Amino acid sequence: MDQGRESRWEKDAMTVEIVFALVTAAALALAVFVPVWAFTHVFQVNGPARQGVLTGGAVLGAAAGLWRLVRVLLRFDAQRRQGH
Repeated sequence: MDQGRESRWEKDAMTVEIVFALVTAAALALAVFVPVWAFTHVFQVNGPARQGVLTGGAVLGAAAGLWRLVRVLLRFDAQRRQGH
C-alpha cells in the first residue's frame, strides 16, 4: 500500500527525535558555556581576556551542542534502518 513511504508513526517519531536532539544539544551547549561565563564573573576577568574566554566558551559550547545533535540523529537513523 505505502511502499517506500514513511507512515505517520515514523514521521512523528522523526519529529520527536529531532526536537529531542535540538533540546539536548542546546542544554549541553548551555552546560558548557555557563561555567565559563561564571568563571569570568567569579574571578572578575576584564578586557580582552574576558572577551577571549567568553568567545572560547561559546565556541566550545557550540561544538558540544553540534556534536550532540549529530550523534543523536545518526543514532536514530541507524536504529531506524535496522527496523527498531
